[in-house]
Amino acid sequence: MPAKNGSAGGTRLVIVESPAKAKTIAGYLGRGYIVESSIGHIRDLPERADDIPEKYKGESWARLGVNVEHEFEPLYVVNPDKRSQVAKLKQLLKDADELYLATDEDREGEAIAWHLREVLRPKVPVHRMVFHEITPQAIRDAVANPRDLNLRLVDAQETRRILDRLYGYEVSPVLWKKVKPRLSAGRVQSVATRLVVERERERLAFTPAHYWDLQALFDTGRAEERPRDFTANLTGVDGRRVAQGRDFASTGQLKNADVLHLSEAAAGELAGRLRSSSFAVKSVERKPYTRKPYAPFRTTTLQQEASRKLGFSAKYTMQVAQRLYENGFITYMRTDSITLSETAVAAARSQAIKLYGAAYVPDKPRVYASKVKSAQEAHEAIRPSGEEFRTPGETGLSGDMFRLYELIWQRTVSSQMKDAVGESVTVKVGGRSSAGEDVEFTASGRTITFYGFLKAYVEGADDPSTDRDDSEKRLPNLAEGDPLTASRLDAAGHSTKPPARYTEASLVKELEDREIGRPSTYASIIGTILDRGYVFKKGTALVPSFLAFAVVNLLEQHFGNLVDYDFTAEMEKVLDDIANDRAERVPELQRFYYGEDGDEGLKEMVSDLGDIDAKEISSFPIRGTDIVIRVGRYGPYLDRDGARVNVPEDMTPDELTAEKAEELFSRPTGDRELGQDPESGHVIVAKDGRFGPYVTEILPEEAPPAEGAPKKRTKKADAPKPRTSSLFKTMSLDTITLDDALKLLSIPRHVGELEGEPVWAHNGKFGPYLKKGTDSRSLASEEDLFTVTIEQAKELFAQPKQRGRGRAAAAAPLRELGDDPASKKPVVVKEGRFGPYVTDGETNASLRKGDTVEEITIERAAELLAERRERAPAPKKTTARKAPAKKAPAKKPAAKS
Repeated sequence: MPAKNGSAGGTRLVIVESPAKAKTIAGYLGRGYIVESSIGHIRDLPERADDIPEKYKGESWARLGVNVEHEFEPLYVVNPDKRSQVAKLKQLLKDADELYLATDEDREGEAIAWHLREVLRPKVPVHRMVFHEITPQAIRDAVANPRDLNLRLVDAQETRRILDRLYGYEVSPVLWKKVKPRLSAGRVQSVATRLVVERERERLAFTPAHYWDLQALFDTGRAEERPRDFTANLTGVDGRRVAQGRDFASTGQLKNADVLHLSEAAAGELAGRLRSSSFAVKSVERKPYTRKPYAPFRTTTLQQEASRKLGFSAKYTMQVAQRLYENGFITYMRTDSITLSETAVAAARSQAIKLYGAAYVPDKPRVYASKVKSAQEAHEAIRPSGEEFRTPGETGLSGDMFRLYELIWQRTVSSQMKDAVGESVTVKVGGRSSAGEDVEFTASGRTITFYGFLKAYVEGADDPSTDRDDSEKRLPNLAEGDPLTASRLDAAGHSTKPPARYTEASLVKELEDREIGRPSTYASIIGTILDRGYVFKKGTALVPSFLAFAVVNLLEQHFGNLVDYDFTAEMEKVLDDIANDRAERVPELQRFYYGEDGDEGLKEMVSDLGDIDAKEISSFPIRGTDIVIRVGRYGPYLDRDGARVNVPEDMTPDELTAEKAEELFSRPTGDRELGQDPESGHVIVAKDGRFGPYVTEILPEEAPPAEGAPKKRTKKADAPKPRTSSLFKTMSLDTITLDDALKLLSIPRHVGELEGEPVWAHNGKFGPYLKKGTDSRSLASEEDLFTVTIEQAKELFAQPKQRGRGRAAAAAPLRELGDDPASKKPVVVKEGRFGPYVTDGETNASLRKGDTVEEITIERAAELLAERRERAPAPKKTTARKAPAKKAPAKKPAAKS
């Protein structure tokens, strides 16, 4: 039902994208308005061949959905699942005197509005209604000040859609042929995957450097002072700077030969020569410390902070933010802007004064200018909605909506507060060893004298070892020449670390810094590369799969321009130029697809695939060995002169060292011949397969037909199939015997008969069970499959059938992680029939590839639970059944005159 306000005969039809948005806006409009949603996009390029209209199916370009032969005209079709909604909108439009298209204010929203106008073909006045927050005043202002559709924005969005379609539909089939079926390529998706793969390559090529220094605990001897001692590190010996991590290249070699590289032995000996030395303060440098507030949130910074502080994925952050926006709690959440309106600035300053006092608010409002070069159309920063901000406690929100609103509220209020100020101190300590060496130690400290905005908000960091902006390190009150005693002096070893893997937060930042793609699309891009198996999570880190290496390898070698960072960023500038009337759609698409001035276009790139060696693309030698990693149809495996071994699914590329590869080859391959079945004479073997270890029998080959006799054709389905059975969880390939294998191959086992029906013992994907006709009962263990009797089966079938994880006695949790930030309930890790999962007692979420029971954190568990809640189906509405209408009595025939 459309959301109505006023009389049923309203004359203004307002169309928005979502039912939730429609419901909220309808509550703000007066009589005469009907608010209905389009439920997202109503039409798009055809996804399947069946969606292509019959008259176009014979066209050479039809599979693309874009007429590349005539000005790149898109072929739009109404989505099959939207036809009933379009019919509903057309019916509502018949009774309307005006049409208001109130979709989102960005390019995508402008395109949705244009599609609505094109499909509905209104004969009444059409207005474009725009707003960036859903409040009564904002909606009234939007109705009073409509504008026309901005066709330049529509053009830019349609160009993006066509570019992405041509890229995906032309490049993806190359991946199907040369790497693996059902893969996908995308204009920004593939570049994001390349970034993650390149970071892993850097980690693989990295050689750690080991270096040593000295760490001393110096005591001032002033017992009344707190603190009286402090820690300092050795930074110089006889005027030479002691090497630190930054002095080493990724190869492990020193970048500068002038620095002093101390070994463990040299550091230990130097420490010995300094044991009895006296020390004094050489210098004290004091500098004022100032930290300015962080700018209000834009889309990417919100995603980054929600990842760091709340453990949300970028996708989930946007889903929660969408609900907050549609229900009138925050402004529009897809924005590049960090500016605040005058009313928002006044609201933030007013709330800061109320909560922290006037001393914490500057005399003049703070103004923020966007650092994003191509910031998109007229949006405001993400902030609480309204002319007066509601504190989190006043919203009535709960769970993740409360937590995200609180984050946005804190950031907005703190952005209008005073700087944090304090003092940073650097102290240098000098001494002389027994061998006459002059040494220098350095210590740094920081004190905050006025916290300013830090009272309200402190930004998180991607590197957990980084000090927070509100952290302090106090040093004693020191002056040059003060004597010191070394109460502890130890040699300390260090190793350089490879570059950190991307997290969702740091990948979002990297994409934005390189100006690749639109910030509003980053959440869906990261979601796509995770869903496609190109990337998986290990904790919060994004790890590329071996499949991603193969795909990026092919794209770099044969479609280099398409995954070039500068080229992809340049395409975004082209789209901005189209939106700003500085470029035209067709020439840009022509250049991309057909090329120009000798530059190869997409069509030519995908035309000749003969020089792509599929095996070479998917092969990666392991340094220092004759072993090659190959990516096959069923996953990665190791190859050495034809000998193969599967790579464990959860193994990360940097874990597959030469030593690990040798270890994998040294394990039993699984192709063990166990002996002959005494009944059939067939050879029984144990194997390690794609879905785990199993046993099977080798069937004898059919005798070839006699010479001259016609070959007998047998359908594959009719060919005899060998018996096969998976090993129990308690079994292993290297210990299984022939007797064990024969018992496994006897499953399903006939137990007996009950009530005239046979009872069988089966081992299914959900565990062992008994089956009688269409009825079944679970068994307690796999071993029961061999021992359960017909009497025991009778007892089981006499009991009521239990469903779910509660059908067996609840097992003790594998780990306790702490309380979930959303539900406030304790989260534990349990073992389930699908493998380990986390639960807070209400929501269950399976561990993903890269997650382990031993290493999973409460932050990662909270993210998995949050995503599971978001995917949970909405409760079904139960409606009372209508009584069947009574039939009207049959009319009597008219009497003949």
